Amino acid sequence: MSTNSISGEKYLSRRVLSMQESQTMRITGLAKQMQAEGKDIVSLSAGEPDFPTPDFVCEAGIEAIRSGFTRYTANAGIPELKEAIVEKFRRDNQIEFKPSEIIVSNGGKQTLANAMLALCEEGDEVIVPAPFWVSFPEMARLCGAEPVIVRTTMETGYKMTPEQLGAAITEKTKMLVLNSPSNPSGAVYSEAEVRSLMNVLEQREIFVLSDEMYDRIVYGDARPFSPARIPSMKDRVIVSNGVSKTYSMTGWRIGYLAGPKWLIDACGKVQSQTTSNANSIAQKAAVAALLGDQSIVEKRRLEFEKRRDFMYNALNDIPGIEAALPEGAFYIFPSVKGVLGKTFNGKTLRDSTDAAEYLLAEHYVATVPGDAFGAPENLRLSYAASISELEEAVGRIRKAFA
Repeated sequence: MSTNSISGEKYLSRRVLSMQESQTMRITGLAKQMQAEGKDIVSLSAGEPDFPTPDFVCEAGIEAIRSGFTRYTANAGIPELKEAIVEKFRRDNQIEFKPSEIIVSNGGKQTLANAMLALCEEGDEVIVPAPFWVSFPEMARLCGAEPVIVRTTMETGYKMTPEQLGAAITEKTKMLVLNSPSNPSGAVYSEAEVRSLMNVLEQREIFVLSDEMYDRIVYGDARPFSPARIPSMKDRVIVSNGVSKTYSMTGWRIGYLAGPKWLIDACGKVQSQTTSNANSIAQKAAVAALLGDQSIVEKRRLEFEKRRDFMYNALNDIPGIEAALPEGAFYIFPSVKGVLGKTFNGKTLRDSTDAAEYLLAEHYVATVPGDAFGAPENLRLSYAASISELEEAVGRIRKAFA
């Protein structure tokens, strides 16, 4: 047998080499490994509700198994789920779509990737406001396109302005990615803010990929507004959503995409040659989630709001940490600029990656470094955990930076 080893990097494609590993998945995996080793880890890294999937949704999945609904389905999704998604958009977002304008995929991540793969190619540019969800720039690179990062700050509510959008546009711009409510900042663009951004794009052939996964998890006076509600933009807006966050169905892997039929058909072509249909059982469960009793959504939203308020007050009480009040989702994105450059337990923290690694290794708190989201002075903390866990985590963070 040959003892010569192959250098894998020599053979890998430029697309793969240009991409970065998902930092959220890496940190979560490391935290779980430490837990398996017996370490008392408090994990605030995963973007996953701690609530169980509602019983009536689980029952629908169990019934699908018992009735033998375990075979391939139509590539774009079963008709009853597409009809349920049409109703969801009408009920929650005041948008009219036809079933032919919807495709069901294996989670929200696949819907976004399908849309980019269908539209973007070498030489294109994709505008991505920062802080961004970690996969947006990497998906653009996977398509051979170049992500154009637009930096926002806490002072602007982590929102991109129309002036910034206009300045980022070039003749190569193919798409704007808009994520509201935002992962990681929790920012929610108001109707006026969305309309101002769309005014910049109205006379241009630029598409908008609107990730609205957290649209049912908002607080106070914040009200998400989909750019698909603007008639003049409807033909160039692609809306991504799913059941993962709203209904605590992350592992069921059901996402959906809505947009112009010609584009949805193209996404279907991509999906047909990669994964084919989403899980048949999970599709039946998703029908129950979207059409069933929605009171559980509000009950859980109220609990998230209590946790948000606790985290906002507790983190801002720690010297060196400053956090904005999230308007949606279940993340808080504090700046740790005040502790960077300082030395704790012999470790000098140069950036948020150092801070996250220090918190995990020395104090057993799992967070995600802001570098992964395009904000190297921040950490992303998920408050999809019990108040007692959040209290323990904040206590450890306070001790870590004392």
